[in-house]
Amino acid sequence: MPHLIVDCSQEILQIHDEETIITRLHRVVNSSGLFEESDIKIRIHPFETYAVGGGRDDFIHTFTWIMQGRSVEQRAALSKAIVSELTEMFPLLPRIAANIAEFEQATYFNRAMMYSLPS
Repeated sequence: MPHLIVDCSQEILQIHDEETIITRLHRVVNSSGLFEESDIKIRIHPFETYAVGGGRDDFIHTFTWIMQGRSVEQRAALSKAIVSELTEMFPLLPRIAANIAEFEQATYFNRAMMYSLPS
């Protein structure tokens, strides 16, 4: 955890490539101190076909999923840090947003957990 899913218009990748965006977002999330560096996962979904406000304005929206347990203030600070970094990278892009959602710990399960279950 966390998982960052970056939805964006394909055209912004002419300004910064996917690797650069991933590297800079990784740095920002890691510097928050909320997560182990090895747990940070980032994926980019560029779109060729989309509509924003009925038009074709370029955009970036980062959807971040984290395990529950952080405060509202911590989640808000992380969201602001992500938007700040993307704004620095894309100063002419008016549509930059981020939100933080939580996984419910009681219902989250992954493969590694299968091997830690009591027999």
